Amino acid sequence: MTATREDSTPGGQPAELKRVIGPKLLMFLIIGDIIGAGIFAITGKVAGQVGGAAWLPFLIAFAIATLTAFSYMELVTKYPHAAGAALYIHKAFGIHFVTFLVAFTVACSGITSAATSATLVGQNLLIGFGQFIEGVPTTPEAGMFAAIAIIVILALINLRGVGESVKFNMVLTVISLGIMAVIISIGIGAIASGHGDISRLVVFEAPEDRSLFAAVTMGTAIAFFAMVGFEDSVNLVEETKNPNKTFPRIMLISLGICAVIYMLVAVTIIMVIPTGDLLNPKNPDAGILLDVVRIGAPGLPVDAIFPFLTVFAVVNTALMNMLMASRLLYGMARQGVLPQVLGKVHSKRRTPTLSIIFTTLLAIALVVYVNLDTESGIVGSLGGTTALLLLVVFTMVNIALLVLRRDKAPEDSFRAPTIIPILGAATSAFLIGPWARSRADWVQYEIAGLLLALGVALWAVNWLANRINYKKGNISSGHF
Repeated sequence: MTATREDSTPGGQPAELKRVIGPKLLMFLIIGDIIGAGIFAITGKVAGQVGGAAWLPFLIAFAIATLTAFSYMELVTKYPHAAGAALYIHKAFGIHFVTFLVAFTVACSGITSAATSATLVGQNLLIGFGQFIEGVPTTPEAGMFAAIAIIVILALINLRGVGESVKFNMVLTVISLGIMAVIISIGIGAIASGHGDISRLVVFEAPEDRSLFAAVTMGTAIAFFAMVGFEDSVNLVEETKNPNKTFPRIMLISLGICAVIYMLVAVTIIMVIPTGDLLNPKNPDAGILLDVVRIGAPGLPVDAIFPFLTVFAVVNTALMNMLMASRLLYGMARQGVLPQVLGKVHSKRRTPTLSIIFTTLLAIALVVYVNLDTESGIVGSLGGTTALLLLVVFTMVNIALLVLRRDKAPEDSFRAPTIIPILGAATSAFLIGPWARSRADWVQYEIAGLLLALGVALWAVNWLANRINYKKGNISSGHF
C-alpha cells in the first residue's frame, strides 16, 4: 500500500501510534473503566438477586476476572501489539473467520458498554437539569438524542489523541473515586448513627423462583459488566511505555483497588438498606446508591445533585470503551484481518481516524436501537449483553494461551501457572450458559446473536472484496 499523508510520518515512514501512556495513566484508565458505569448501573441489579449476599457475586466476579487477567498479562507481554484478544486468537488458530468474529465480539462488548453508559448519562443529565429548568424533556427520545450528543463529544476527544483521552480519563477517575468515598463515608455515618445493621451481611436471601446457588451465579454474571476494563487496556499496548514491565504490575494493582472499592460499596449498601428493599428496588440502575445517601444524609438535596455526580463516572466508561473499540479495529487492520483503510493513522494527531469514526457510528446506531425498544431495561439488555460477550472472549483467550504455549516467549515476558488459564476458561464458560440468567434476561442471547450475524455479514463482504483484489493481483491469498 502506498504511503499517504494520513498513514505516514512527514519523513515517509509508516506512522505508528505514539507511546504516551505511563504506569499512572494506565492504572487510572483501568480503574476508571471498571468503577465507572459498573458501580452505578449494576450494584442494584446484583443486590436484587441475592439480597444481603450482594458482596459475594462481586467477589466471585473479581476472582474469575483475575484468573483471566493472568492470561492477558502473559499474552500482552509475549505479543505487545494492539488488537488484544483477537490477535491472540489469530496467532493461536490462524483462521481469519474466527479471528474476525472474536475481533467483532470484543468491539461489540465495548460498544454495547459505551452505548449503555451514554444512555445512562443522557438520562441522568436530563433528570438533573429538570430539577432546575422547567420543561426539560425526560422522554426516551430526548435521552436518545442526549446520548448521541455525548458519543459525538467523546469521539472528538478520541480524535484529539490518546494522551488527551487518558488524561481526561484520569480527571474523571479522580472525581469518581471521590464520589465513591463520599457514598461510603455517608454509609458509615448512617451505620454509626444506628441506621445500619451489620447482621444483614450474612442474610443470604434469593428470589423465590430460584436456589441460592442459581441466584449467586446470576448475580456474578451481571457483575461481569464491570470487567471490561483490562480488555480495554490491552488494546492500548502500542501506546504504552515499556509494556512488558508495566502491564502485569499495573493490571493486578488496578484490579485489587477496584475489588476493594466494589466490596466497600456493596457492604455499605447491605448494612444501610433493608434486605427486602434490596430484592425489590424502585430503581435498580441507580436507586440503591441514591437510597444510601438519602438514609445517611437526609438533609442533602439528593435528587438535584446525584444525577450530575453519576455523569462523571459513567461517561468515563463510555470514553474508555470507545477508545478500546477504535484501537481494536486499528490493530486488526494493521494485522490484515480487517480492511487496511481502518488502520490509517493521522500524520499529525497519530490517531486511528477512520476507526474512531466507524465505531462512533456503530455506537450511535446501537443507542437508537435500544431506545426504540422501550420495554427492555438498559442494564438488563445491553449491559447484560456486554457481560455475555466478555465472558465468551475470556473463555477463548484462556484457551488461546494454552495453545500459544508452543511459541517461544521473550525472556522478559510474564508467564502464568498452567492451572490458571484452565480455571479461567472453565469458570468463564460456565457463566455463559442460560442457567446464569433469568428467563427475562435471555434477550441478551438475541442481541448477541444479531450482532454476531452482522459480523458474519461484514466478514463475507470483506472476504469477497479481498478475493476480487486477489484476482486483480493487488493482494496475496493470505488476506482470505
